[in-house]
Amino acid sequence: MTTPTSAPRRSVTDEEIATFWRDGVVCLRDILPLDVVMAMADPIDRMLAADEAADLTAMADALESGAGATRLVDEGVAASGVARGTFRGGTDHWCVHPEFAEFATTSPVPTVVAALLRSKSVWLYEDSVLVKEPGTQERTGFHQDMAYFHLDGENVCTTWIPLDEVDYSTGAVVYVVGSHLDHTEYRPNMFVSDMQLPGTVGEAVPDYSMIDDAPIVSFETKPGDLVVHHARTIHGAGANASATRRRRAISIRYAGDGVVFHRRVGAPEKPHHAGLRDGDRLSTPAFPLAHG
Repeated sequence: MTTPTSAPRRSVTDEEIATFWRDGVVCLRDILPLDVVMAMADPIDRMLAADEAADLTAMADALESGAGATRLVDEGVAASGVARGTFRGGTDHWCVHPEFAEFATTSPVPTVVAALLRSKSVWLYEDSVLVKEPGTQERTGFHQDMAYFHLDGENVCTTWIPLDEVDYSTGAVVYVVGSHLDHTEYRPNMFVSDMQLPGTVGEAVPDYSMIDDAPIVSFETKPGDLVVHHARTIHGAGANASATRRRRAISIRYAGDGVVFHRRVGAPEKPHHAGLRDGDRLSTPAFPLAHG
């Protein structure tokens, strides 16, 4: 893929930067060029057709039947009569597909991230594709990204880039405002069940859907919008209740100035992190420089 432009459509405002650091999440409207975003539609579909993403719907079924875990499903969608869809997701596509590596490192996204983090340099940590087909019953459980990341530092964030118009009915992400200010060490979970990853340490992430008056915010988004949240911001997502509308998104995770490698007990290991030690500064090839 040849990226048509590396410049965002507009600058990040001071108000948007302040919102990110105050709330732990900000929605940047009309900031990414549409041609850059939609150029990733074919790579995503090719990746899905090649079965390179995990079937999280099948994983939820297997966990419930084999480990006694409770699947996180929307009962209304399950009972709606809409044909059941599939939730698929994968990580580190940049390692094997040049289109994903180029998008993560040379598109306008890292420039925007550098502004939000007030960071001179920005390194790629990982990318992810998250697709909820029409009728997907699975909810994405509340979780904190930092619990999965082998990183230590304040300047770590996750971007969420929609390739479809997304609203609450199709599985928009919901965020717990201000939760990034809580330094509790949380355990990572299995996303589509209430089961924590074996061998991890820390507290279980609360199910904010069961908490009255929880400070939750969500955004209706379209291609060209970009949502960025701090890596400690707790978030989840609903099912896709639509019978016809897909919910495709690319999520790219970045680290900025002052962040170092820190292995988290029980979190999934990455082959390209082999040989790294706690406290190592981020550098290529394990962490491609995306800005600076």
